[in-house]
Amino acid sequence: MTRGHTITIEQGSALVRVVKDGRLLAESRRPLLLRETGCPVRYYLPPEDVRTELLTPSDTHTYCPFKGTASYWSLPDAPDLVWAYPEPKEAVAAVKDHLCFYEPEVTG
Repeated sequence: MTRGHTITIEQGSALVRVVKDGRLLAESRRPLLLRETGCPVRYYLPPEDVRTELLTPSDTHTYCPFKGTASYWSLPDAPDLVWAYPEPKEAVAAVKDHLCFYEPEVTG
């Protein structure tokens, strides 16, 4: 990490649900909470808790110097709705293959 930039990951137990247009896309009580300087808390969900059969891989990839290269998935009406780091940098290895949505509903 660069000076002044930190990332922490902790195991959460809050209920995280992702609903889009009335359709449940994910529900998990096993989120990883990723806190990064200057960013909102992000909830990375185990793939078993995500309805991956509803998602289509996207051609989009983005690069973060702290986390690595992200891959994205879409719904027909929601491009690049979810992302994951298939090969994250060592400092954030815990999020490997976990999926992250932009606006989950978090309770508990």
